[in-house]
Amino acid sequence: MSAAIDHRLGQIIARFEEIQALLASGESSGEEFSRLSRDYAAMEEPVAAIRAWQEAQTRQQEAQALLADPEMKELAEQELKDVEAELPGLEQAMRLALLPRDSADERSAILEVRPAAGGDEAALFASELFEGYRRFAEKNGWRFEVMSLTASELSGMKEGIATISGRGVFARFKYESGVHRVQRVPATESQGRIHTSTVTVAVLPEAEEVDVELRDDDLRIDVYRASGAGGQHVNKTESAVRITHLPTGVVVAMQEEKSQHRNKAKAMQILRARLYEAERQRAHNSRAADRKSQVGTGDRSERIRTYNFPQGRVTDHRINLTLYKITQVMGGEFDEVVDALTHHEQMELLAQELGTTA
Repeated sequence: MSAAIDHRLGQIIARFEEIQALLASGESSGEEFSRLSRDYAAMEEPVAAIRAWQEAQTRQQEAQALLADPEMKELAEQELKDVEAELPGLEQAMRLALLPRDSADERSAILEVRPAAGGDEAALFASELFEGYRRFAEKNGWRFEVMSLTASELSGMKEGIATISGRGVFARFKYESGVHRVQRVPATESQGRIHTSTVTVAVLPEAEEVDVELRDDDLRIDVYRASGAGGQHVNKTESAVRITHLPTGVVVAMQEEKSQHRNKAKAMQILRARLYEAERQRAHNSRAADRKSQVGTGDRSERIRTYNFPQGRVTDHRINLTLYKITQVMGGEFDEVVDALTHHEQMELLAQELGTTA
């Protein structure tokens, strides 16, 4: 490995130890303490991988030095054989740990699920998928809080928005953004024909106030009476809130709570997340800044994943992964799919990194 990479590894360890000392000193507080704590948590895995690789290198050097000692030669040869078998795996683990990470990976997330093409069947599947994500969050010990839920007929859903709180939520949920296609025979289908419907999913990293500046002059806030199905008023006060971000035209409406203050707070949280994600996408230049690019138009031809109920399979088209366990996946067992997507992305990044540093 080159001297430049050795220097880089030394810098990472030095910075980690510096943060460790700052946190132990108790001199940091408030926002600085939170920032240092996040940096420390993000560096723990890379530093552990670097140290494991460095320790193996030290063992290799010590074993090579002992080969000249007749009394230690046999022991040294065995040690050298063992450590040289370990080194490739340790080096790859270290490289993976050092790959550039999405700065939002450790954050909580805001999940938005909406039916697209397919009418009642799409609305029904949107509700089922939303519930599957709730179970996935609960299995991982994350808090799943519904912010807004608009029901449709036949137990379906017109829209579902939730916050998922916990460490590393966005890293696990971000691959769900896109169009999800379902193929099955609807309960209302008398001829037994398979219908194809789509649902759009958007996953946004939760933004903090310091991430997005929301100036009062840039916001138009309208309040109105919340209404239920058929336009009937569910309360007599103007508790519903609609916030329009004038520079971008992004609109967020919230009427889930009876309190205007709480509806406004939720709407601001969603607005901040949408603007933060749009800025992230511009900065990374990986997708169009317009939030619609994350979920597409909802057309049946656009999809990241297909759920085929008659065949019991789930296929992720980005990595050509097919699992014949649709019941388990819809029950919240998304880990196998997410693990495969994460591994695929890591391997692509590793190939790029090896191409530039090997």
